Amino acid sequence: MADPTNTDASGQAGRLLLGVYRGLSALAAPFVPALLQRRARAGREDAARLGERQGEPALQRPSGPVVWVHAASVGESLSILPLVGRIRAERPGTFVLVTTGTPASAALIAQRLPSGAAHQYVPVDLPGAVHRFLAHWKPSLALWVESEIWPNLLTEARKRGVPVVIVNGRMSPRSFRRWMRLRPLALLLLGTIARVFAQSADDAERFRALGARRVDALANLKAGAELLPVAAAALTDTQRRIGGRPCWVAASTHDGEEIEAIRVHVQLRTRYPGLLTIIAPRHTVRGIAVEQLARGVGLDTALRSAGQMIGPATECYIADTMGELGLWYRLCPVAFLGGSLVPHGGHNPLEAARLGCAVVVGPHTGNFATLTRELEQNGALRRVAAAGELSAAVAAELGGARRPQVAAGAEALAAAGAAAAEAVLAEVAIHLPSGV
Repeated sequence: MADPTNTDASGQAGRLLLGVYRGLSALAAPFVPALLQRRARAGREDAARLGERQGEPALQRPSGPVVWVHAASVGESLSILPLVGRIRAERPGTFVLVTTGTPASAALIAQRLPSGAAHQYVPVDLPGAVHRFLAHWKPSLALWVESEIWPNLLTEARKRGVPVVIVNGRMSPRSFRRWMRLRPLALLLLGTIARVFAQSADDAERFRALGARRVDALANLKAGAELLPVAAAALTDTQRRIGGRPCWVAASTHDGEEIEAIRVHVQLRTRYPGLLTIIAPRHTVRGIAVEQLARGVGLDTALRSAGQMIGPATECYIADTMGELGLWYRLCPVAFLGGSLVPHGGHNPLEAARLGCAVVVGPHTGNFATLTRELEQNGALRRVAAAGELSAAVAAELGGARRPQVAAGAEALAAAGAAAAEAVLAEVAIHLPSGV
């Protein structure tokens, strides 16, 4: 792999910034174990597997080529499952290592990886951790999903001749502005990347402006991801418990959004007798706090993590468990997607739309701008400018009459995502020896 460094002022500035980053990260290394322990106590790390976050392998490396696929969180993990399956089916001699950074994604991915693939946690971006990780796994190719750009990982991958391909590349306007402030470093780092498959033309242009060389705009790979899973027994039982009651879900909510969902319930419960509001906070550790909000306004509330089930009198159900959005999307005709009333950037709206949910989002959808726009154009999504408009948007969809139309519009986008996966597979073939 060619070294993109050069002797001009920008190149010198980039090398200086990289040196500062690597030096500071090395100095931080002694403090990282305590930080990881603190995060584990808060439920943000897997306490039993903290060694993996420091680059210590928990599995033996198999013989033959290894393709390393990194997906940061739950949504990204789901999006790459079909790709992992295809690599294993078409190249049975190739082992696929999937890394993620969150316990939620690890719990989900471990249940669904095919034979010949395994999960480890990605190492924190410290020189020692990165060295241990790459020295053990020796990947032939790295596929990084979306916008994970870590200076030490990229630098060490280049030194070892590991091609890095960004898949489903996303560069939000906010991230772009941050990198532009460090443009010499961005030019140095992104210049090492073998190829970028961006999820939209806008993302592709931002990657090019930051120094990426081979950039193609494809459809969003997440659009072709498998449907969110559901436990059949849980679906049957919960359908029975809800019966014919009107219901909706506020999914992946963040602080400040749950109270708005509760206000929607209070405003609509007279108009829709028996209304059930399901709130699935993005961070499940907040379940009790959300329960207290609902009880504070007098709602009969149940907490799923406590083993409480939906009863005839339940008005607000706090679904504070991991990996169950597929259940709530199948049951509810309307889904408000959190992270969009507050400036977080939103969450994946296609997951809900493909299961027939009419999707409602707030103004902050930068993380999924293209998908949101396309679903809106297909009539599968409503956008509200402020929290005060949420009740009317939910009320307009509660009948569920548009569920087949919504799902059909979403499946058209899913087909484009499947085509994007084919392009990525062709790139994989370029970097791996034939016959493995």
